[in-house]
Amino acid sequence: MSGAMAGAAAVEVAGERVYLLPQRALWWPARGALLLADPHFGKAAAYRLLGQPVPAGTTAATLARLDMLIAVLPVRLCVVLGDFLHARAARAPATLAALEAWRARHPGLRRVLVRGNHDSRAGDPPPELGFEVVDEPYRLGPYDCRHHPPVQGATSVGRYAWAGHLHPSHVLSGRGRDSVRLPCFVLDEDHGVLPAFGAFTGTWPVESRQGRRIFVVAQDRVLAAPARGG
Repeated sequence: MSGAMAGAAAVEVAGERVYLLPQRALWWPARGALLLADPHFGKAAAYRLLGQPVPAGTTAATLARLDMLIAVLPVRLCVVLGDFLHARAARAPATLAALEAWRARHPGLRRVLVRGNHDSRAGDPPPELGFEVVDEPYRLGPYDCRHHPPVQGATSVGRYAWAGHLHPSHVLSGRGRDSVRLPCFVLDEDHGVLPAFGAFTGTWPVESRQGRRIFVVAQDRVLAAPARGG
């Protein structure tokens, strides 16, 4: 297996086999499609404009992870499930130059952005980046690609939705008071939520419940979290 797939979790969803990758993206081999959510490019630059001390190099780190996936997997289509740019202030020259260089490295890659709430404020990516920009849902085979998770039971009959927006994480408890919060994939009966792909994003804790599968990202592996509740 390639490095990206070695720690992946294979799951069957809507009659298709997809892979939950430790790089916090979803790989659908049958369509050559890579789905990722919430990169929030330029977030650190926007924070620095506000005078807040934040890490540097987060855009480069996020793009390097994306470059690696495209290099080792036969990706033909990249679907971003919303929040590509963090804000209008994220359009710093260095951020846009890094994104344009990424686009130039992958000239044959089809790119689709499903607009999210931050995209409404930041505006669509510059045309030079080559994205097809659409409103949710974007239909792809048996899947509805969205930014916002649908209200439970609101998906179309026979379809499954993939979404972002929540930046989900899950707490694993050890002995005593030991615990760790890890980014995760959340698979409910009619929709799944991907972890945030960006290197500089917060997380929102999600809990186990009946009919829900949670897969945590533990460094270079994706592992099924123990089921709880009933």
